[in-house]
Amino acid sequence: MDILIGNILALIASILFMYAGILKNKGKILITQSIQKALSATSNIILKGYSGAIMHTLSIINYMLCYFGKLTIPIKIIMTITITTLTIIFNNLGIIGYLPLVSSITYLWLMDIKDIIKFKYLLLFTIVLWAIYDLTIKSYTSLAFGIVAIFTNVISIIQIKKKQKENNIEEK
Repeated sequence: MDILIGNILALIASILFMYAGILKNKGKILITQSIQKALSATSNIILKGYSGAIMHTLSIINYMLCYFGKLTIPIKIIMTITITTLTIIFNNLGIIGYLPLVSSITYLWLMDIKDIIKFKYLLLFTIVLWAIYDLTIKSYTSLAFGIVAIFTNVISIIQIKKKQKENNIEEK
């Protein structure tokens, strides 16, 4: 029964994640993503994925700090230390339990990448880590949406590279 409830919450969270992608108002995006992360954290707790729940919960704080322009280097250091410490304390899945931590820290420190291809690779890396984690905790709906996100990112990277190549040929 826990797997069913956890996956229903993960499905709702995944739908909210997609909905946030089509919103145009930053405030509405922030609220939607915060609700999505709260549902994802709850799903992870039900599925006994405590390190994932920690990352989702702290993502809400990250979104708020980023939104208000308060995500500074000292704050990133504090957040890194906090999520690492909490993950070490509450991780119940061995090495797999550290994948959300690696994903979150990588994204936290590299999210300001300006090059779109490099940013897409960053997203791809973090999504793959979460997909492995979701499979482990049996969050199959999150995994399904993760697989879709992997494919759409790969297709997007291919399209961007193709367009860049065409533009380079036209410039010569």
